[in-house]
Amino acid sequence: MGAGTDEFVSVALSMDRKKMQGVRSSRKIDSLAFPPPSIQLGVHRRMTRQPNALDRRSFVRIASAATVAAPLAGSIARFAHGAPAARQPAESAVGELYASLSDAQRGEICFDFNHSKRTEISANWHVTKHKIGDTFYSDKQRDLIDRVIRGVTTEDGYERFQRQMTSDHQGVHNYAIAIFGDPSTDQFQWELTGRHLTLRADGNSVPGAAFGGPLVYGHGVGNPKRSLFGYQTAVANEVFKSLDAEQSKSALVEGFPGEWEVELQGSEGTFEGVAVADLSGEQKQLVEQTLRTIIAPYRETDVEEAMSILNANGGVDQLRMAFYQDEDLLNDKVWDLWRIEGPNLVCHFRGAPHVHAYINIGVKQA
Repeated sequence: MGAGTDEFVSVALSMDRKKMQGVRSSRKIDSLAFPPPSIQLGVHRRMTRQPNALDRRSFVRIASAATVAAPLAGSIARFAHGAPAARQPAESAVGELYASLSDAQRGEICFDFNHSKRTEISANWHVTKHKIGDTFYSDKQRDLIDRVIRGVTTEDGYERFQRQMTSDHQGVHNYAIAIFGDPSTDQFQWELTGRHLTLRADGNSVPGAAFGGPLVYGHGVGNPKRSLFGYQTAVANEVFKSLDAEQSKSALVEGFPGEWEVELQGSEGTFEGVAVADLSGEQKQLVEQTLRTIIAPYRETDVEEAMSILNANGGVDQLRMAFYQDEDLLNDKVWDLWRIEGPNLVCHFRGAPHVHAYINIGVKQA
């Protein structure tokens, strides 16, 4: 993909047909519903508010960053491409997996790097028809897939996503993978998709895109106290609790954006919520803590890349943070719908009726 080219991302969102309402789960509280030990407790258009947006299914195409703007190239150049010799465990496992595939297998799950499937995101879809648990894969290949998943996550992230996949879709064996490009070159991407999860390993093949592109995660348990990602809402709401009356008025918004609206708007964008630049130093730290909490389940190098992109574009001062009052699952004024957004970052957290969350961090050329 050449410089100056914007990638188009197809967002196929599987919306719940139920109306948004609190669903109290009878499940036993899982220890992973609590935060990991390390965590302390539009340019192009205005966002369209759709109170009933989650009552239907939608498919749209949006523009997403895929290139590094020239003034920023030096500051994040070390993330631009990963040479095969310097690959991390996840990318090495992708290479081994690719080498182990038969021609017939490659014909089913391997695609050109620029195939449209690589740029589709959804809260519930399978990138290929063959599930990891199918006889299509050997036990050795399933072990390699597990190595990739471990490689792109932290220990807590791995366990949390495993619990999520088991809770939402009976386990990782019901998820699917694809490989785009050739892992023996410096342009490839491995992708896992399924209910409430998208993971990527790309060896930095997509310049200026943290994590290789947008990520999706979620959990089908409605009660935020039992959700595997409810701790993220708790951390985000620490920001809201720190706001004074005027700041709270700016931060609390009626209506909410469709969750497919996760494209990067760039420097000419318009964003909702309170301007982080107007907050105190302590409040800004809470915003950064929220961002770090969101991306903490992923491997350190991807987190570093994401923060490098953010800091190269003005840091948290370029962001706004919005809380949406339309849905409050427990009627406790702990806002379950919230969003952090700026020119090069979107973190969209839809916590009701259950979690659908999206991360898109990258450099969009002006």
